[in-house]
Amino acid sequence: MKILVCVKQVPDTSGVVAVNPDGTLDRASMETIINPDDLNAVEAALQIKDETGCKVVVVTMGPPPAEGMLRELEAMGADEAYLISDRVFGGSDTYATSQIIAAALHKIGIEDDDVVMCGRQAIDGDTAQVGPQIAEKLNLPQITYVGDIHKEGNKITCKRMLEDGYMTIEVQTPCLLTCIKELNEPRYMSVGRIMDAYSMPLTVLDNEALKDEPLIDPTTIGLKGSPTNILTSFTPPQKGAGTMLEGNGAETCQKLAGIMADKHII
Repeated sequence: MKILVCVKQVPDTSGVVAVNPDGTLDRASMETIINPDDLNAVEAALQIKDETGCKVVVVTMGPPPAEGMLRELEAMGADEAYLISDRVFGGSDTYATSQIIAAALHKIGIEDDDVVMCGRQAIDGDTAQVGPQIAEKLNLPQITYVGDIHKEGNKITCKRMLEDGYMTIEVQTPCLLTCIKELNEPRYMSVGRIMDAYSMPLTVLDNEALKDEPLIDPTTIGLKGSPTNILTSFTPPQKGAGTMLEGNGAETCQKLAGIMADKHII
């Protein structure tokens, strides 16, 4: 059994977000981090590995520097890593991205007792579309917004979080799960594995390696082939500093009413 975890290197959106003229993110000029929800998916896979001894494989699509992120995940406990990287794939929207990743997972191989895990969504797009689209393209049953996982044999029971509660769903492997931050607390890299990470398996899959995969359609990958396009993208202006009102309830209400009256709001 193996668990294939899809991860993404994303811009650190706590800083300035730079945008290229074509509307895509200027990732080269920004600091990057591992997408937070993806770390929860990695931790979930590693916890199952701790219990069962299964193999954990991490997969990402991105530029060559994303290798550093994969090495960090191997230092956390992943056994193998795959980097999907080619200029042809650049600028892909969610449909094209899921198509490319699904082809890579198909090439790696998904057996009857395997599980594919993804984070709920990436902080740079917030679409939550890629994971479910991968499941559809691979014809896998899927459970999204997973807040708890219990695996027994080829059966997985998950608690799927809803806005006002949760639902319990049982699914057979192979399947795909998307994980939320409430699922767990990601572990740190271990010192010993940091030393070993750069000698662990890492395979680069480019367009040449994937072009013969049946799931790849060369007309719908990359920026020009993506079915959706960004018309404009920009960094929103920063909000002004807030005003703190001190005093008891009656005093602060009086002060607030005075401020609103001065601004002709009331």
